[in-house]
Amino acid sequence: MTQQVNGAGGTAEDPGRNETPTEKLDRNWQDLLQELRVAQTGVQLLTGLLLTVPFQARFGDLAQHQIVVYLVAVSLSVLATGLLISPVVLHRVLFRQHARPQLVAGAQYLALAGFAALGLAVVGVCELIFDVVLGVGAGITAAIVVLVVIGSLWVVGPLAVRARVDGR
Repeated sequence: MTQQVNGAGGTAEDPGRNETPTEKLDRNWQDLLQELRVAQTGVQLLTGLLLTVPFQARFGDLAQHQIVVYLVAVSLSVLATGLLISPVVLHRVLFRQHARPQLVAGAQYLALAGFAALGLAVVGVCELIFDVVLGVGAGITAAIVVLVVIGSLWVVGPLAVRARVDGR
């Protein structure tokens, strides 16, 4: 992965920066770590809270479909936790192996998969809460609304911005 520095002080790929490919990889890694720090806190809190639910007195009152939704939400939350922590583990495994391009690329995919699992876990949690409090119809409606909102904020919006940037 070689980039040529253009006359404006940046690289051919990114004319606004004057950095080597290694510096760019280091910056990308640091950016990703900052983003993961924010997400990890939230997903760990969500997972921890979900893990306490079966020990509550009213858990036995849940209908079978509510228990299924709960177990799916817990599974997705645990999966998100694992995926969002995995880039750090990958870094430890690849430490001093001169594999920064593979590290950044692999961590990118793990982070995106973690965000997808987190989003679906939040949809499941909202469905369950609204179902328990207001009924099945409200649960399904809440899940659809949350899915549309998260999908818009985390997928549609970013892809629209990316398309505009790519079409400069």
